[in-house]
Amino acid sequence: MRKIALFAAAAGTALTLAACSEKTEDAAATTAEAAAADAEANLDAAGEAVTDAAADVDAAAENAAATAEQETAEVEADVQNETTSEAKAD
Repeated sequence: MRKIALFAAAAGTALTLAACSEKTEDAAATTAEAAAADAEANLDAAGEAVTDAAADVDAAAENAAATAEQETAEVEADVQNETTSEAKAD
């Protein structure tokens, strides 16, 4: 009788551990899926940020080039005693 009770207790413990392990595996799988989804979302956001930054750099470069061209024309106009339009045409 005592052996049966010990066997039943051992079997119950084994089933409890098996159920616990299954819950742990499910939780780990859920955590891994959530981490993958977060990583994908972060990569998408980073890609958008890089695209936006590239557009900002392009606009700033175009603005700087236009400003440099205007200032060059103004300096040339002052040096050659002509209008800025005439200096730009040269």
